Amino acid sequence: MKPVYEEVPVFENSDYLLRFVTPEDANDLLKVYSDKNALPFFNSDNCHGDNFYYSTIERMNEAIQFWLYSYKEKYFVRWAIVEKKSNTAIGTIELFHRTAEDYFNHTGVLRLDLKSEFETAEVIQSIAGLIVPPAYELFDTDKIITKIPLYAVERQAAFEKIGFKKTTELLIGIDNFAYKDYWGIRLSFNKWLYS
Repeated sequence: MKPVYEEVPVFENSDYLLRFVTPEDANDLLKVYSDKNALPFFNSDNCHGDNFYYSTIERMNEAIQFWLYSYKEKYFVRWAIVEKKSNTAIGTIELFHRTAEDYFNHTGVLRLDLKSEFETAEVIQSIAGLIVPPAYELFDTDKIITKIPLYAVERQAAFEKIGFKKTTELLIGIDNFAYKDYWGIRLSFNKWLYS
């Protein structure tokens, strides 16, 4: 597999396709990022005050341009999640290698944003199951974390089935704010383990 900042790989199963986000996704993604029922599930920790609620096509376009710029600068990679049945983008997945002076140093951080109607354990497990296994190599890490708030019961069920465990460790932001509700998984001896 090529380095992720040289070429973004495509992942797919019978229902979903994960591919690099493009400006052409703006109309579909506006329906995701203007969905007030989806907003509470978006992870905006350490994102300089952006809560990812975009109610205009102009704001959605700006966000996509920032994602593309961030990829060019090797900050993170943002995949569009395409539902094959409707051939529409129903959300995005962001991944990056985190370097910090806390417990989550050299950890892969996964952010999953979905239109609210797709916030089900079955859908989340299907999508996350595509990207978690290759993420270790792509982002040069042996552990991956994702934020799962207490109320995100479908998300919790999905990530538990993949092997994620809740951690009490806090993620310390660039503003020194301590963020909670992280779940993690560690790859050890070819088994999914978190410790």
